[in-house]
Amino acid sequence: MNTHEAIRTRRSTRKYRPEAVEDDKLEKILAAGRVAPCGGNSQTTHFLVIRNQQVLRELATLVRESFAKMEIRPDMCKALQAAISASKKGHSAFHFNAPILIVAANKIGYGNAMADCACAVENMLLAANDLDLGSCWVNQLRWLDEDAAAREYMMKLGLAADETICASMVVGKPDTKDGLPNRSERKITGNPVTYID
Repeated sequence: MNTHEAIRTRRSTRKYRPEAVEDDKLEKILAAGRVAPCGGNSQTTHFLVIRNQQVLRELATLVRESFAKMEIRPDMCKALQAAISASKKGHSAFHFNAPILIVAANKIGYGNAMADCACAVENMLLAANDLDLGSCWVNQLRWLDEDAAAREYMMKLGLAADETICASMVVGKPDTKDGLPNRSERKITGNPVTYID
């Protein structure tokens, strides 16, 4: 798959088969994240790769319980409002039951932390598409980065005290008829471009 095709056909997958992703494919995805652009070549993005299914279940419960305690405010983005609403109903699995969750963290106070992690996750999403795997950016752990229970749990998994969670994604084999991700190109109705000549 060429670069333009990988970019144009990357879509979010929210339903996964339970089988594991091959180690060589996972390593290629992580390699794509590790070579992403970073400010001043800092290379301070920390990738936590969670494959343990018990840990994923515990995280899903923790996230659901944390969001269920929140109140929806009009100034919240729609995705956060939806996460809170689903959690209050008790049926939210933020990782869509994918077999792998990759968390991207970086140094607290580092001005390029979010940008570096975003570049890394986008590279990994594109690599997953190229490898016929589904993937989806998930924000819930980022939104809970200052939640005491979530932070404590993530630190037990290896998040350092001086790190902040900037992004995360899930990856796995799509639960589709052919086992391939949906690659229909989406219609672009926004994201305007202004040329200054």
